[in-house]
Amino acid sequence: MKFLMFALITTALLSNPATSQESHSMDDMKDMKDMKDMEDMEEKKEEGMEEKGMEGMEGMKEKADRSNKGGRHGGDIAGISNSLGYISDMGFTSIWLNPLLENDMEIYSYHGYSTTDFYSVDPRFGSNSEYRQMADEARVKGLKLIMDMIVNHCGSFHWWADDLPYKDWYNQWPEYTGTNHQKTIMQDPYGSTYDKKKFTDGWFVPTMPDLNQRNPQMAKYLIQNSIWWVEYLALSGIRMDTYPYPDENFMADWTKAMMIEYPTLNIVGEEWNENPVIVSYWQAGKDNANGYKSDLKSVMDFPVNMALIKALNEEESWGTGINKLYEMMAMDFLYPDPMNLVTFPDNHDMSRIWALLNHDFDLWKIAITHVMTNRGIPQLYYGTEILTDSPAYRDDGAVRSDFPGGWERDTINAYNGQGLTAQQLEAQAYIKKLLHWRQSATAIHNGQLKHFLPENGVYVYFRYNEDQTIMIVINKGETQKLILSRFEEIIKTFNIAKNIMTGKKVELAKSLELADRSVNVYELINR
Repeated sequence: MKFLMFALITTALLSNPATSQESHSMDDMKDMKDMKDMEDMEEKKEEGMEEKGMEGMEGMKEKADRSNKGGRHGGDIAGISNSLGYISDMGFTSIWLNPLLENDMEIYSYHGYSTTDFYSVDPRFGSNSEYRQMADEARVKGLKLIMDMIVNHCGSFHWWADDLPYKDWYNQWPEYTGTNHQKTIMQDPYGSTYDKKKFTDGWFVPTMPDLNQRNPQMAKYLIQNSIWWVEYLALSGIRMDTYPYPDENFMADWTKAMMIEYPTLNIVGEEWNENPVIVSYWQAGKDNANGYKSDLKSVMDFPVNMALIKALNEEESWGTGINKLYEMMAMDFLYPDPMNLVTFPDNHDMSRIWALLNHDFDLWKIAITHVMTNRGIPQLYYGTEILTDSPAYRDDGAVRSDFPGGWERDTINAYNGQGLTAQQLEAQAYIKKLLHWRQSATAIHNGQLKHFLPENGVYVYFRYNEDQTIMIVINKGETQKLILSRFEEIIKTFNIAKNIMTGKKVELAKSLELADRSVNVYELINR
């Protein structure tokens, strides 16, 4: 079954409960003893953290200030636990949280990507035991947990920074050197060693030291840490941040180690690039020209995300508009397993989809419906269901704004609908109905996909298996009739199309009436 993902503090993903299915050889025993020693050490650390209580939180460098959109606002694990009922009731089946580990940085520490302790939850969010309790409560409500991990970098105030275990613990340069962010360098047959080194060893920012995974002890530390958290939280999945930036051979070792230990665990890597050639490089089973082998099950489908936004915003013509989406979907032959890609309308690093579509509710419905009915694993960023807004340009503080109703004095409460506009309530109900329908739609979970060339701004595709056939019709154009004869290879003997949102049934005769700027999802049935 494909699971629905909800990004709470930032985003979401999937898989089955993590259980080790592998026996360990004698050569593995020392590593397992190291793991046990690390776990014992962590239990003692956690006990100490619990004893500190408020004192530990008061000692943190950055305090909560809701007036600062780029600062900490006081959200915590308890608040997430209190929201689990809402998330489950909406129809989501898993949650992906931004990193909750300690980020004791002076400013801009809320996002969690500047880790200062890889084994401790940030006390401003709660404790390790509260994190585990929240994970347990989520599972009771049918919600799986995906953990956001980072192995590329840490925060400059990490506790080891004052006395690094090895001189090459970090990737060091004579002077500060930032990464060039040029993803193509990893596959460029003519690329220079210097450019590749700058990409992988360059730092993101001066406050995020770049970790050297070529150091064997660093590599072991990071792998063991990931295994420890899977065991501690019984994770169902991992979202790996900045996947292409660490040493690529280490990433192959890391994913292989995780897959050997947890064959049913799903891992998605963030490769933020609109070129599917670049993104597909990292998925397991890819036959790369340079011989690189990966065990990464899934990648974030940025190419389709970017194509979808362009397709909905552009005027319809040859090569523009909805054709952009069709053309990008046709590139799926590049992926070993396109059905396991993670699809999304937006995320924590982008402007909100509501802003990107210029607050056009019809286009918003098309975008959400495509994400929910396309192949792959859909992920929605928190607040998408209530049309949360942001500037059209990147503004992280605005994009990651508070979910209304999470604080006592909030005048708007998205949990119970208080203060939401009629349009926001409609959007929330739309997503909820679509999600609940999707949970039992087997053709969406494991069915094949067939699409047809767009004509007159109309894009039609089908999801189908032996038990179910779903027809999705996107009309970006005017009110028009859709002639059905060219879809005969899929429609076959079906004579009724049931609209899954309205329940209305229409006959599959010669044509379908399409409203302008609309999207419809039909289940094909017989009388």
